[in-house]
Amino acid sequence: MDEAGLWAGELESVFARVAGRFSRVDLRWRMRDYVRGLLAPVERKNGWQMAEYAGHRGPAGFQHLLNGASWDADAVRDDLQQYVAERLGTPEGVLIVDDTGFLKKGITSAGVQRQYSGTAGRTENCQIGVFAAYASSRGRALVDRELYLPKSWTGDTDRCGAAKVPASRGFATKGELARAMILRALASPLPIAWVTGDCAYGQEWRMRRTLEEAGVGYVLAVPKSQHLHGPFSRIDQAVADAPDEAWARYSCGDGAKGPRVYDWVAARLPTIWDFDGDWPTHQRWVLARRSLARRDEFAYFLAYAPNGTSVEDLVRIAGARWAIEEAFQAAKNECGLDQYEVRRYPGWYRHITLAMLAHAFLAAVAAQATERGAAETTPPAPCASPWQKSAGSWMLCCPAPHPTSDRLSMP
Repeated sequence: MDEAGLWAGELESVFARVAGRFSRVDLRWRMRDYVRGLLAPVERKNGWQMAEYAGHRGPAGFQHLLNGASWDADAVRDDLQQYVAERLGTPEGVLIVDDTGFLKKGITSAGVQRQYSGTAGRTENCQIGVFAAYASSRGRALVDRELYLPKSWTGDTDRCGAAKVPASRGFATKGELARAMILRALASPLPIAWVTGDCAYGQEWRMRRTLEEAGVGYVLAVPKSQHLHGPFSRIDQAVADAPDEAWARYSCGDGAKGPRVYDWVAARLPTIWDFDGDWPTHQRWVLARRSLARRDEFAYFLAYAPNGTSVEDLVRIAGARWAIEEAFQAAKNECGLDQYEVRRYPGWYRHITLAMLAHAFLAAVAAQATERGAAETTPPAPCASPWQKSAGSWMLCCPAPHPTSDRLSMP
């Protein structure tokens, strides 16, 4: 089967996976057309242009899909997490939490107000979405989302009612939204070994406590004023006293311009004993990063890691945070994550969820293409003998063929 056929087959499998969430046949076809439009080379992925691409007479069908039809976006999100677990999941998977801004005009879009947007790098009239992404050696994809509602919204019942915000939805900080998504992800099929995020989330002690109680490792950025127990009251003071020989140079992953190399220092914090007095399975760490070009520029992290974790492992997890930025960029550029025109709360969740589904599909086919390429370009190296010696012990690197292997290769 050619590449186009593989893509088409994979997309059909995605549609089949979520079809049961749409009780009516016409809604299923609209959902399929909507996702195809999000994946299509449409200049701007709004209702009119995607409707034209799909051959519809107007955007009314898509508007109904997002605003009026009966279907559960959270159920589709659950299907999406199952899909990502199957296509991208690995035992060392990392969950990343972060937020992104969606610039908007007016005052009626759910959650909109003048607020700081890291996407714009300034205060703008915008909505803020808090997201979770899953990253592994096979790829990365967005797997959950929550719309941040400022107090100017949650304190105004009439305004919330007009935007179809559920009456049960009260005020929650971005950290609380992220913690809720982490708990959902840990209960999902996603294989998660680590969680990471920037200092807006790392400074949330409840989030760190939740992860420790779940036995999940983390490397979370924290502000320089982060309090530490012991002789140092702040993390920056502890790092300032680190001797020169404690610093080591590591790459925390590849960026657009090659490896991201920094100087790093790490130190274990006092051992955590459990309530039964058993030897602990994890240790807490302090970690700091220093720029090579600007020696006075630091970033600080708190970590919780299984015994035997190396500093290089902690650095790798800290660097994994950039995967969500790459996912945001790809989902916006390729799948119209930010090109919606809905104003009401349910419409936001529906568009964002379908855009995440489209992005997960792209991540899955990219992973499949990479695996096919590796299989085609790196055949197994022949060896004269199946027995090889490594680190003083023997290993069998080329097992004897299965008795029926010649029959399996026959047409």
